[in-house]
Amino acid sequence: MAVYRIFPEKDTTIWSEPNTSGIYGNAGLDPVIEIGGYPDVNLVGRAQRSLIQFKTSEITSTLDNKVTGTWTSSLHLSLASATEIPTSYTIYAYPVSQSWTNGTGRRDDSPLNKTGVSWKHRGAQENAWDSLGADFITSSVSGSQTFTLDSDHDVDIDVTTVVTSHYSSSIPNYGMLLKIEDSYENYVSASINLKYFGSNTHTIFPPYLEFKWDDSVYSSSLSELSTDIATVTIKNHKEKYSDSDSARFRLSARPKYPTRSFTTSSIYLTEYKLPSASYWGIKDEYSGEMIIDFDTTYTKLSADDTSSYFDVYMDSLQPERFYRLLVKTTLNDSTIVLDDNNVFKVVRHG
Repeated sequence: MAVYRIFPEKDTTIWSEPNTSGIYGNAGLDPVIEIGGYPDVNLVGRAQRSLIQFKTSEITSTLDNKVTGTWTSSLHLSLASATEIPTSYTIYAYPVSQSWTNGTGRRDDSPLNKTGVSWKHRGAQENAWDSLGADFITSSVSGSQTFTLDSDHDVDIDVTTVVTSHYSSSIPNYGMLLKIEDSYENYVSASINLKYFGSNTHTIFPPYLEFKWDDSVYSSSLSELSTDIATVTIKNHKEKYSDSDSARFRLSARPKYPTRSFTTSSIYLTEYKLPSASYWGIKDEYSGEMIIDFDTTYTKLSADDTSSYFDVYMDSLQPERFYRLLVKTTLNDSTIVLDDNNVFKVVRHG
């Protein structure tokens, strides 16, 4: 598998609007995280930023034990809702430069929860940030993404430079801060609010850090399947996998009407490989959402002398959900998606 995901150990929203006593609240257990700029009731400009952190041990394990060759890493957030978004805006991801405590609050708690990080403090009303709104590195070690009204507004920021710095320990891993561009923070002309599903969501859309690399190996003496009048199945599909498993799925590809030849074995049992421009994907069975979409670089099928195949790490998928395996290929000048009802469930280990 050349797509692997890890999930946050913590995430939260911090906002610049205190209560009437000057206290800034905590939202460490809120199911959404927020970014934006808005006017308060007194028309004073305010800002919302998000903090998110992934375990150093999981980053290190992924890069040391799974990734091979050149890789990229991107931060994904799925949009829950948005209000008054501008025609164009940019979201930035910066490395945080000090540690912080997540806390147990929610944005709408009354009274405000003070157990963890806020706009002013790194912890429970103690250890103030050097600068209000969190301390972060604004150098070139960052990532960004620009959106327009036609965008789907899900965050997909290339943070390879940030992750590389965390992995090499050239900067400590205190996570990343996400903010909208400066011109829209403390904004008074509109209430720009972007809400994303956080790690405490009960949906299939938690944030994740995604690693991609090309692990395909296309070295096979098998003949290439060239007709779309064919039977293509996954030979070793199971109904359940533990979230600690990894699986190599092997495909059986055969023409329905093979060319007759003189042979001592049945021509109907001869395996073929799919074309090199073939890709795998995974769909959530109940929502219909593509969890891992077809990617011409990172989800290419491999092939050896046995069959075409691809690998999947099950701990990269959310447990206790059902998924469907799909294959996309081009046969006889027709691009088709092969769906053989290969549905499986990932179950939580232990």
